[in-house]
Amino acid sequence: MWSLRRWRHRRILARHPIDPQLWAGVRAQLPILDGLGADEEQRLLQRAVLFLHSKTLTALPGVPLDAAARLLLAVQAQLPLLHLADLNWYGGFHEIILYPDDFVSPQRHRDASGVEHEYDDERSGEAWQRGPVILAWPGVQSSGGWEGYNLVIHELAHKLDMLNGDANGLPPLHRDMRISDWAAAMQGAYDDLNARLDRDEHAETPIDPYAAENPAEFFAVASEYFFTAPDLLAEAYPSVYAQLRAFYRQDPLARLLRLQSEHPDYRPVDQD
Repeated sequence: MWSLRRWRHRRILARHPIDPQLWAGVRAQLPILDGLGADEEQRLLQRAVLFLHSKTLTALPGVPLDAAARLLLAVQAQLPLLHLADLNWYGGFHEIILYPDDFVSPQRHRDASGVEHEYDDERSGEAWQRGPVILAWPGVQSSGGWEGYNLVIHELAHKLDMLNGDANGLPPLHRDMRISDWAAAMQGAYDDLNARLDRDEHAETPIDPYAAENPAEFFAVASEYFFTAPDLLAEAYPSVYAQLRAFYRQDPLARLLRLQSEHPDYRPVDQD
């Protein structure tokens, strides 16, 4: 059946081919793509091209936004959507603003007694409801490895969360998922993380303690770990991993374990 949208996509892809050398250079900076099949990489690359066509990337002075930099960002943005139906998951915003470094963001917070506090917070990323995504370029450049950190995935997870309104840690779930299962997994892990920090604010937590800030940050941090340190997330909070696997329709842990068994570079140092 003919589709205007598919026709437009094919037209965009035909007009904006990616130079193989350019892709090879970007691909080398993204170990988290290791283990993807050739068809998956091709789909990811195509979706990255369509993403760049649909979004405005605004670079402030000091950000070297060339073709490789644009593609590096777009591929990471599209990785979470790789196996989702071709829906408008990122339809809630049109612009990504890139800062040359971390930036100061004015914040307001009302405490339990009703007193409102205003302060400046230094951040590397921010996602605005009905507004742009803001990223510090060094954070984008530091993303892409199996290290439990990915600024692009973190901030765009907030945008997925906001599809239901204000960010609250509950993105639109698929029909075969239950809100009760999601809530039990996320709330249980969130409460555990906060309990650890209540006992010792300097405790070594199984995932980044920033996840304990609120449910929205828990979802964003958990999404980072799902794609960049799935073994740590699955070991610490297996039910959270299971829910994210159902939501993103991917299994990065299986991919990582396969890499560890098949590729010497992924084997532990003490393993022959």
